[in-house]
Amino acid sequence: MDIRELDASHRDSVIALWEACGLTRPWNDPVSDFNRAVTGTSSAVLGAFEGEVLVGTVMVGDDGHRGWVYYLASAPERHGDGIGRGLMAAAEEWLRDRGVPKVELMVRASNSEVIGFYEHLGYSAEDVVVMARRL
Repeated sequence: MDIRELDASHRDSVIALWEACGLTRPWNDPVSDFNRAVTGTSSAVLGAFEGEVLVGTVMVGDDGHRGWVYYLASAPERHGDGIGRGLMAAAEEWLRDRGVPKVELMVRASNSEVIGFYEHLGYSAEDVVVMARRL
């Protein structure tokens, strides 16, 4: 598996993967999310490839205080093959290389399988409330 930073030429295959994995939501525009991440100076979308086939992604960014991870995805037929684990290691390395001391991510409380995945990687729930407002 080869993990590398993606660019605009990968957009359609990335969005298709996110949709196949059920990561997109009507209130979040994945095209805008992808475009912002690949053109920003403090963010990236990393892709996992086997040959020329995209099998996974993770969006990573540095907000100036901590790092964030979004859109971790592996091809549905490849779940359990270590793609997610490899992408999270790459995202953490991307942040470490920029001197970011902590990484955060959000998981829907009802998504117990994904929570278990992150717990297995050493992540733990924090005593915070996420608040939001649409702009």
